[in-house]
Amino acid sequence: MVLCNSSTLSGRARYANKFDVRRRIEEVGVIPSVRVSSSDDAMFAAEAVFRGGIPIVEVTLTVPGAVEVISHLVENAPEMIVGAGSVQDVATARLCLAAGAKFLTGDGIDLEVVAFAVQQNVVVFPGALTPTEVITARKAGSDLVKIVPCGHVGGDSYISALKAMFPGVSLIAAGGVNQKTAYGFILAGASALGVGRELISREAIRLRQDQRIRTLADRFLNFVKDARRQTAAH
Repeated sequence: MVLCNSSTLSGRARYANKFDVRRRIEEVGVIPSVRVSSSDDAMFAAEAVFRGGIPIVEVTLTVPGAVEVISHLVENAPEMIVGAGSVQDVATARLCLAAGAKFLTGDGIDLEVVAFAVQQNVVVFPGALTPTEVITARKAGSDLVKIVPCGHVGGDSYISALKAMFPGVSLIAAGGVNQKTAYGFILAGASALGVGRELISREAIRLRQDQRIRTLADRFLNFVKDARRQTAAH
């Protein structure tokens, strides 16, 4: 699999530095989270979202052979920014970076993982929910903070409240992001959206519905663009 997309980083993502990766994540505004049951499914999903216009993918470590998937994507899709999700310890984080991962994220805060990413000069955004956790993540050196599962604790109004408290923190809305809520999360101040099965559904994977995933990828990108235009207009 060798992919190319003119909307991606100038040059190859495998050589992108921390600044480039963070900038691109915030610019694109959508981070597809791949949680599937096989490495073949993961590579199919990654290729589909890329061809749908999203040059970023988070391969969660719940995927069988996730580290090998990351390595394969880095080698064969050089324009894609590949990251590792559900990272829970430094040993695993080290393997992911050795495989070429350009960012590390998790579903909660592991301060040792954050410290390791900071030491390695790699983008990291742990999961957080409460204001205290946001403060902890930022003090530890997180580049962004993923608010998860924000859909169950007030949705876009919760993101808006956190943004009012922490205007200088880039927040990623995750857990509860779908076609009905995506626009509102960006309007509320989220810098990006973490999207999983609402973009990469089990049925689309099982039936190998590449076009279905590509269409949804384009749709989520447009939600982000439209909401940002609306914000800029006011």
